[in-house]
Amino acid sequence: MTSQWMTGYCTNVHAGTDIAQIRNNLDRIAVPVREQLRTPSMGVGLWIPAEAASELASPNAAADFAVWLADRQLIPFTINGFPYGNFHQPIVKHRVYLPTWWEAARRDYTLQLAEILHRILPADLPGSISTLPLGWGEPLPSRDQMQQAAANLQQVAKRLEQIEQESGRRIVIAIEPEPGCAIDTTDDMIGFFDEYLPAANLRRYLTVCHDICHAAVMCEEQSVVLQRYADAGIGIGKVQVSSAIEVPWHAMDADAQRAAIEQLSGFAEDRYLHQTTVVSESGEQHLVEDLPELLGRADPVHDHSWRIHFHVPIYLDRFGQLHATQQAVVDCIAALSTTKGLDFSGHLEAETYAWGVLPNELKVDNLADGIAHEMRWLQEQIGS
Repeated sequence: MTSQWMTGYCTNVHAGTDIAQIRNNLDRIAVPVREQLRTPSMGVGLWIPAEAASELASPNAAADFAVWLADRQLIPFTINGFPYGNFHQPIVKHRVYLPTWWEAARRDYTLQLAEILHRILPADLPGSISTLPLGWGEPLPSRDQMQQAAANLQQVAKRLEQIEQESGRRIVIAIEPEPGCAIDTTDDMIGFFDEYLPAANLRRYLTVCHDICHAAVMCEEQSVVLQRYADAGIGIGKVQVSSAIEVPWHAMDADAQRAAIEQLSGFAEDRYLHQTTVVSESGEQHLVEDLPELLGRADPVHDHSWRIHFHVPIYLDRFGQLHATQQAVVDCIAALSTTKGLDFSGHLEAETYAWGVLPNELKVDNLADGIAHEMRWLQEQIGS
C-alpha cells in the first residue's frame, strides 16, 4: 500500500508571493533537494498565495508552469491553500486565519487553486488542497457563519465534482484542524461534518488534512484519530508530516527546568503563533494561545508537561532539555496502513515551515540540506 503513497515537502517554507519568486525558490531549493535524494522525480506541495494564484488564473499561464515543473522533474501533487497572504512577513500570528471560510474571498481563492491544480497535475494523479479549519476560534463563529462556511465549501465541492466528471481526475479539499481554531480536535471535525456536510457526494471531495503536529499538541492519539475519521465516513485527503515540541517538566529537576525555560525562550518568536497545551500534574489539559504567555510565569514549573505548536525538523527526537513528538509521526505512518476502512489519498507532505525562525543551534546553513535530511528520514519510515 505504501508504494502508492506520494511524498513531498511543503513549499510554504519558501518566502515569496508571486510566481517569479516561486519559480526562483523551486530552482534554488526544491531542485537541489531532489538532486540530493538522487530520485528522478520528486513531489512538491506548492504554496500558491493569492497574488500568485491570480497570476496563474489563465489556462496559458498554468500550462506554462506545468511544463516548467515537468522540466525540473517536480510533481505538484498537492497545494497548501491555508496561508492566503504573505506567510513570511515579520508578524503573521492570527493573520494566517484570514480570510475565513464564511467569507467569499476564501471560497474564490480555493476555487482558483482547484483550477490551477487541475491544469498542472500530471494526467494520472489525484490532487489535494489543504485549507484552514474555517477560522480562528475566538470568538467562536456563530451558527450563521458556520452555515455560510459550509455553503462555501459545498460550492467548491460541486466544482470538484464537475472536474472529475469532465476529466476523471479527483481533487479534494482537506480541512486542517489546528489548535485554537474553530475546528481544533477530531470531535470538532466530526461534529462539523455530521451537522453541516452529511452528504456522501460532498464527502468525496471534502476531507481532512491530518497534521500530525497539531494532533500531538492537542494530545490526541494518532491511531485513534484516524480510526474515528474512518468510522465517521470522513476521508484523509492529506497528512502533513510535522513534529511539535514536548517539554516533560515532570522528569526534570530544578536545574533542568531552568535550562529548559532558557531554551524555550529561543522558540518564543514574533512571526508565528505557538499555541501550547499545558498538561497539569493531575492530567487536566488547557490550551494557551501563545508560548510567550507561559514563559513569564514558568519558574518553577509545576505542570506535568507542555506541548507546543512549533514545527521542528521531523528527524529530531530530542534537543537539549526539549523533546520532539517524533514518535507521533512514526505512530501515524503505521496507523495509515492498518486503520480499517480509512479512505486515504496517499498524500504525505513534510511541513516544517519554521526553519527561518528556529533557534540558531537548530538552524541549517543550507535549507535544501535540512529538507533533504527530512525527506530521507520520512522515506525510511515508510520504507520507500
